[in-house]
Amino acid sequence: MTTASAAGEAAPALGDAPSLAGAPSLREAPSAADVPLADAPLADAAPLADRLARARDGFLRAGVAADEAAADAEVLARHVLGWDRATYLARRRDPAPPSFEARYAPLATRRERREPVSTITGRREFWGLTFAVGPAVLTPRPETELIVETALALLRDRRDAPLAIADVGTGSGCLAVALAREFPRAAVTAVDISSAALTVARRNAVLHGVSDRITWVEAPLADWLAGPAPDGRGAGDGNTGTDLLVANLPYVPTGELASLPPEVRLHEPSIALDGGPDGLDPLRELLRAVPSGLNRGARVLVEIGMGQANAVRALAAAAGVELLDIRPDLRGIPRAAVIAAGRD
Repeated sequence: MTTASAAGEAAPALGDAPSLAGAPSLREAPSAADVPLADAPLADAAPLADRLARARDGFLRAGVAADEAAADAEVLARHVLGWDRATYLARRRDPAPPSFEARYAPLATRRERREPVSTITGRREFWGLTFAVGPAVLTPRPETELIVETALALLRDRRDAPLAIADVGTGSGCLAVALAREFPRAAVTAVDISSAALTVARRNAVLHGVSDRITWVEAPLADWLAGPAPDGRGAGDGNTGTDLLVANLPYVPTGELASLPPEVRLHEPSIALDGGPDGLDPLRELLRAVPSGLNRGARVLVEIGMGQANAVRALAAAAGVELLDIRPDLRGIPRAAVIAAGRD
């Protein structure tokens, strides 16, 4: 959604991603990667690893973080070659296929200009699934997987129950799709203000076989929370009858947007980043409206930004909801707020 969340840091390097073959494309793929080179004959040339080392050095000179540059060079190469990581590791000392350089160089140049790898390849892995991404949505971050992990822990005894799950600010649909797959009898409502984002999310739901269990709602957060509009459009049934609500809302303070890395500032939708003066305006809106509409025992899981834990505690208290926990991500940053907003 335009109300999806951003971590405020450059997206980490892509993990191994299965092919999106057969999935509808978001836009025309870069000409350098139209046809994988997996079966092309090898040329008499320097080892592939040497070319990737030069790309890595170029990324470093351009300001790409040291812990990302080598991984980015590899991911772009595997994208061009159509190789998984095991194949790359086995063949990286081989000469590159004849047309590799012509196809790889333009992609490396784009990365040197600080375009994120996910935008260049049009894909990103999340929760072991490959998601189509593009300029209309935020790239899924590893820390957002904590929402899925927490949902599974909270609802471990209800994995096969007919739950009602809402994903507010669905963006690429990564949470809606991952939760639909993990809870096979759940009905999921995915809400977003952006029609372009919902187009991306729908494609990802089709790709992963869960589109029949996801209802898509194009509406501002406040409208959806308030329930159906008088003309019946947009907001559906609001949050009434929800067992689990997950929200990946904008939480970057407005004043910090200009200092975000170029990968985020220039290539991801600002409306999905800007959380207002302190980064918490969307969360305030959510917490004001959500308590009365959830099922008994329902939980709200919200991703928050670095340094916002104390403010979130205060917001929950002011809204009359119980903040049960704030779980840290893998770097130890408080990241996922667990809120008891239903009637227990």
